[in-house]
Amino acid sequence: QVQLVESGGALVQAGGSLRLSCVASTDMATIYGMAWYRQFPGKQRELIAQISRGGDTDYEYSLLGRFTISRDNAKNTVYLQMNMLKPEDTAVYYCNARALAPGIIVPTDYWGQGTQVTVSS
Repeated sequence: QVQLVESGGALVQAGGSLRLSCVASTDMATIYGMAWYRQFPGKQRELIAQISRGGDTDYEYSLLGRFTISRDNAKNTVYLQMNMLKPEDTAVYYCNARALAPGIIVPTDYWGQGTQVTVSS
């Protein structure tokens, strides 16, 4: 089992920056891919960016340039740097991790509880 805890969500003024962190805790599984998603009220959760264990990244095209994903495998942590924030970025941001437990061949996706980001105009 993997536990994911997001932090860093806050109220920020438009044009400001914010860095989200997600710490993964596990004593069984090996974590491979990690990702950030966000969910607007009444809408489906959408991908922001994903990153492999080796550091390869893939971004939602519309967010390229403003958002940057990174990870520290030694700390089991993934980050999301957000710059030039807009009111439209207001949402709950979720951390995702894909992991394999010892002796298990099917990967499992895990989700954090989410952290609120609110951007004021």
